[in-house]
Amino acid sequence: MWYHPAHLTMTNDVMSFVAHESLAEKIAAHLSDRIIKGELVSGERIQEARVVEELQVSRGSVREALLLLESRHLVTILPRRGAMVAELTADRVNSLYDVYESLLTLLATQVALQWTEENKMPLLNQAMQLQVPDLREDKFRFMQAGFDLMRAACDVIDNPYLSTLLSDLQPAIQRTYALSIRFSQDGLDRSVAFFAKVVQLILARKTDDLIPVFRDFSQYQRSLVLRAMDESKASS
Repeated sequence: MWYHPAHLTMTNDVMSFVAHESLAEKIAAHLSDRIIKGELVSGERIQEARVVEELQVSRGSVREALLLLESRHLVTILPRRGAMVAELTADRVNSLYDVYESLLTLLATQVALQWTEENKMPLLNQAMQLQVPDLREDKFRFMQAGFDLMRAACDVIDNPYLSTLLSDLQPAIQRTYALSIRFSQDGLDRSVAFFAKVVQLILARKTDDLIPVFRDFSQYQRSLVLRAMDESKASS
């Protein structure tokens, strides 16, 4: 079976979902995890009936979960063909990083303009976590810590629209990060330096200097992803 037990609980030998999240969200998180880890690959069909049977959930809940994943750019739903894992192409990667770079630059700029002595400490504490040597031993944990820093930055500003846009794009970005991590050991030191530089510029309120820092790192990160895509195709 291809389900991930971390999202499930065992009751009377039947897999069931915990109740603190909506059923559709739990199914979406489960499928998202499989896609991000590369266990469901680009273009692979997601069979509703199989998900229903293996997770013991309703078809309606599965369809709702697939719609959530489509809105997060992990799944494509086609008429009369059903759902499949969204294709990952060079054009899509470049388009994704163009948008994400702009949004992150806007976020960092707003944080630089709005931080106060009262609201900056959670941001600084999360930034310090990225400098912990033990965290660098696990690249997936480091990746997650980077997204935690982004959420801490969102808490500093009062812009729910920007926060929602970044949250919606996070699964697609996580998918590309995870791909580059699986195929390359490069980039960790540069990522650590990038986060440190961004926090330094934010605290100094040097908003103009943030633009080239994000641009350069975005170009570097997408190059790792595109190279990983090429290596993945060559090995398949």
